[in-house]
Amino acid sequence: MQYAYPLLAIFIWAGNTVVNKLAVGSIFPAEIGFYRWLLAALLFTPFMLKPVLANWAIIRPNLGKIVILGVLGMAVYQSLAYYAASLTSATNMGIILSLMPLMALTAAIISLGQRLTFGALTGAVLSFAGVVVVVSSGSLGALLQHGINLGDAMMLVATLAYAIYSTLLKKWQLRLPPLVLLYLQVLVAVVVLFPLFLFSTKAGLGWVGRIFRWCCMRACWLRCLRHWRGCIR
Repeated sequence: MQYAYPLLAIFIWAGNTVVNKLAVGSIFPAEIGFYRWLLAALLFTPFMLKPVLANWAIIRPNLGKIVILGVLGMAVYQSLAYYAASLTSATNMGIILSLMPLMALTAAIISLGQRLTFGALTGAVLSFAGVVVVVSSGSLGALLQHGINLGDAMMLVATLAYAIYSTLLKKWQLRLPPLVLLYLQVLVAVVVLFPLFLFSTKAGLGWVGRIFRWCCMRACWLRCLRHWRGCIR
């Protein structure tokens, strides 16, 4: 099970990257970033108020650390990923995201004194080589001459932010229930992203209707398939 959860997280990240790209043109990056965490906060709040109050004695002296984690892992990472989606491909985003283990490993070696194993080094070198090939479009000379495009650069910064977040999460070992810590970081993201949302261009909530219509369409289609299957039998 120690490998199942990281693999599941990777699959979810991959799906999130595709969704980020599909959202381009339907909703602006500042909107989707803010609405995402606002919705999560609204859903969590009825269930998390009591645990937060119960753990307030632990939360209060660690508020600064919680704010840093929320900014890095929730606000910076997700927002930059949404902006990057409008400037680069989902493939590039996914491959650059695969550089995160190398960044996290480097941060862990520096701040946690973690030992570098041969397997970790091999994986890091392969990840780095893959990212260089992607962001250079197969031409290292072009990369050195023109640099990388803005979308890829944003995704690199987003990946670095999440790698630092992961390392700090391991280093600080906050004695809080995981859901409480997650909820507090979500609240930080809502507060941090609100000014960006307030002053950015907005598409409005028409995308909610499109999502609702798409869900209804899929539900009707699945119901039709079930009906036809019964008729065939």
